[in-house]
Amino acid sequence: MESFFIRFKNVLVLVTVLLAQTIGLAVQVRRPVEGGAPDGPKVTLLRSWVIGVVTPFERFFHGFGHVVRYGWSDYIDLRNTRQQNRDLQNEVARLRLEQAQLAEDAVQGHRLQELLKFQQSYIASTVPAQVIGTSGTDQSRVLNIDKGSSDGIRIDQAVITPDGIVGKIREVQGHTAQVLVINDQSSGAGVLLATTRIRAILRGTSTGHIIINNLTPDSRIKPGEQVLTSGGDQIYPRGLPVGTIESIAPDPDHQPYTIIQLKPATNLFQLEEVLIITGMQSTLPGAAQKDLAQGVATAQQLAAEKAAAKAAADEAAAEAAAQSASQVVAERLPSLHDGETSADPNAAGANVAKSTSANPAGTIPKPLPALHPDKYSPGTTPPASTLTPGAGHPSGPVNAPAPRPKTSSTNSSDQPEPESVSPNN
Repeated sequence: MESFFIRFKNVLVLVTVLLAQTIGLAVQVRRPVEGGAPDGPKVTLLRSWVIGVVTPFERFFHGFGHVVRYGWSDYIDLRNTRQQNRDLQNEVARLRLEQAQLAEDAVQGHRLQELLKFQQSYIASTVPAQVIGTSGTDQSRVLNIDKGSSDGIRIDQAVITPDGIVGKIREVQGHTAQVLVINDQSSGAGVLLATTRIRAILRGTSTGHIIINNLTPDSRIKPGEQVLTSGGDQIYPRGLPVGTIESIAPDPDHQPYTIIQLKPATNLFQLEEVLIITGMQSTLPGAAQKDLAQGVATAQQLAAEKAAAKAAADEAAAEAAAQSASQVVAERLPSLHDGETSADPNAAGANVAKSTSANPAGTIPKPLPALHPDKYSPGTTPPASTLTPGAGHPSGPVNAPAPRPKTSSTNSSDQPEPESVSPNN
């Protein structure tokens, strides 16, 4: 008998270890949870011991890999850094414009909330954490993070990323915690369809998908619609991105309901850093209020610049229209010059050319001479001092003053004879 144990010592040790591991795994196997049933907070002693032993090694290897990976990307592989910097600058400029455009809508929304006495909860404080492990099974979608009760983490606190929600805190220990991801079959959240404003309940499946299965067919619900948190579950704040509708199909097991499958806003299978929401408040945080005020100022400045540019454009258009009108009038008026009267057509054409170059803008030009003058032509009427009352008008052009007629001796004075007045006058 002793020789048997000595001969098969290695095999017996291996079988003993495998048997102990099988028993430990059997203790931790979780029965299938019915839909809508709460997740139990019970933690076995064996599982607590295993987590306590394995966690330091997981944190060490994760930190070592993090140092090596980011040391390479931050100090060695910098080939695309300049292009990424330019892309980020362009993105920041675009986001600033979007912030300026949305600032007025945000202000109007706050005014409406105050008018309707609507209470909104805003994120006040968060704690960053790193993912150091997963459950490793298809039946349980659980993440292990490196923050615990010593960092202010509590059960049922929301876990998010900048892209969207991830899940909620399920179990908490001293320096570690477990996150129940939203694609777990026992997870759930209250959601709101962004376009149609329909409320629904989000659930996970055993295959790792997130679905909505409590809505009846509605023609307004289309693929591609964004889904947000509704805030009704008292875990996730209102308005956080959840995902987009990927497909809509009838539910064969629960007619007449439909199965709406979503594409998560966050890649739930490649998570490294997450944020745990540890505090909420009814007003915007100071930084958010400052950003909102800056966005309003930027929007007002852009509106003023746009109004000034429009006024300048209108003024320039008015000036251009006035100049074009004056040019049209100038083209339609007869040509003017400063020269003397000339009957020669060639000389008249020369005078026209001379007048256009000699008369600057703002001076009073003189009329051109007529080619065939008559009694109506300018310059052919004799001066008023040379005219005699009662005398006839000359038939031709007058180039010299007409001689005064001789008077009789009886009318030796220079006074003209009085005109006869008609009795009718």
